[in-house]
Amino acid sequence: MLFNRRYNIKTTGIQQFFSLLFFALYSLHSQAESISNLDNIVAIVNEDVITQLELQAQFDEVVENLKQKKVNLPPANVLVEQVLNRMILERIQLELAQRTGIKVDDTTLSRAITSIAAQNQLSVSDFRQQLSHQGVNFRTFREEVKKQVILKRLLQRNVVNKIAVSDQEIENFLFNVNKQGGAEQSYHLKHILIAVPQGASPDVIQEAQEKAAEAVKKIRTGSAFSDVAVAMSNGQNALEGGDLGWSKAGEIPTVLVDVVQEMQAGDISDPIHDASGFHIVTIVDIKGAQSHIVTQTHARHILIKPTIVNNNKRVKKRLNQIRSRIINGEDFATMAHAHSDDPSSATKGGDLGWFKEGTMVLPFETAMNQLQIGEISPIVQTSFGYHIIEVLGRRSHDDADELIKQRAAQILKKRKVTEQTEEFYRKIRDEAYVEILNDNS
Repeated sequence: MLFNRRYNIKTTGIQQFFSLLFFALYSLHSQAESISNLDNIVAIVNEDVITQLELQAQFDEVVENLKQKKVNLPPANVLVEQVLNRMILERIQLELAQRTGIKVDDTTLSRAITSIAAQNQLSVSDFRQQLSHQGVNFRTFREEVKKQVILKRLLQRNVVNKIAVSDQEIENFLFNVNKQGGAEQSYHLKHILIAVPQGASPDVIQEAQEKAAEAVKKIRTGSAFSDVAVAMSNGQNALEGGDLGWSKAGEIPTVLVDVVQEMQAGDISDPIHDASGFHIVTIVDIKGAQSHIVTQTHARHILIKPTIVNNNKRVKKRLNQIRSRIINGEDFATMAHAHSDDPSSATKGGDLGWFKEGTMVLPFETAMNQLQIGEISPIVQTSFGYHIIEVLGRRSHDDADELIKQRAAQILKKRKVTEQTEEFYRKIRDEAYVEILNDNS
């Protein structure tokens, strides 16, 4: 079974253990007087432990989530194993984060909670009240947010920050995806992973292959993909029914991309073998690429920066004089070349070229958007200094091609993150000491 293959375990009868554990968990609902006897240690994870009551809480939460998504629950002992597997991985990550000095201060935590409240269009105070109405303790919620921030930082340090994308990779990527229909084709995927540990014997690989074939058979003979994922998958999204959400074509993990390109919505792939194990994927839906129309502005400016000698008052006086001279007929480009403190544009007569909305800092863009073509702005203050601006033209432009190029590096990095995250999880699991305890241990 999964734990016997992946972890250093001192236990016997793992399936019997999960069956017994399931009945013990459910007894919490009907035998309240025995709770104090049931908060036993279920698993030792390096220097940490998971108790039966902690597992019960996670189990109840997963069951409720699956019911809300209308996913049929697998046998209870199977679901217990899935939940415990996730908890073990989480404990391993948290211990590694602590060991490597990853912390979250109160200011960062408060900002994270404020951001979550804002996403729900609520103040922090109103958000706390809403949590209370839903029976959620705010202190518990705060600790959960803290944990998720720590896990995100751990992944950032150990995976994301180590990934680089070269110019050659971007060129190769764009060449290949254009042959396959374009990087902007989007797929809503669900995924099942039947994991195989590193250095597995041929018998273990054969067992995993047979299990993957059994999963495909179940789906093709009428079982819901989500149900089979919850029951059988070792992937990180197993308890979400294997749902990976929407991905651009270029974001799909390398092991899946060629197969997905040949599939239609509703198709179920045969098992796909790689170093992680056997993958099964289905396409829920497909969306084609779309045009991306943006408004571009052609503008030029003159920038003067305050100094110790030329304070704000003197700078504004000088810039007003320059503005008056331009309005009275002097050439903007000549004045920019002579007076602007922006070296990159001054040599071009202050010309900034064509750029789309969101390129410039907000005060500059706000003032620019209020100008008619050929109009000279009043003095505009930004973090760079003081400007006068002239709009030379405006146009609507389909920048889908440019957008694809800009996204290419992001897509490649996201693909690498997905692949290397799974490898990182596998590595830290393999290196961890985990002992599953049963009632007889």
